[in-house]
Amino acid sequence: MRTPIVVESQRNRAFRQRIEVADVEALYSDAPAVLGGDGQDPDPHDYFDMALGSCKAITVQMYAKRKGWPLEGLRVIVARDDSQEREGVYRLDVQLEFEGELDDAMRQRLLEISERCPIQRLITQADVTIETHLST
Repeated sequence: MRTPIVVESQRNRAFRQRIEVADVEALYSDAPAVLGGDGQDPDPHDYFDMALGSCKAITVQMYAKRKGWPLEGLRVIVARDDSQEREGVYRLDVQLEFEGELDDAMRQRLLEISERCPIQRLITQADVTIETHLST
């Protein structure tokens, strides 16, 4: 099992959370200002969307490197429509921008590969189980 992620509330800050992930410098999350947070840090939805965008980027880069394709850089833009989240619909629109001398077939293949990233599969195909309990 991986080292657990630890989330700890920040005293005197309405909803700000300090997040410890392995040996990474601490990250922070907060509620948006409209919900009473400071709005200075990404909210949990932002981290969810970031996970998808960064996973797609890494997956595409790994594939292009393995194939020896001239992908010099990329940009992943994730736009969220959470207007129907309470009804069980959460839409993410992902746009990929590739840099480098890639032909149309390479670009199309990289698009296909991006849809096989582990986070997208986790979101769309996995049966995720969450068990929440009190610490003893």
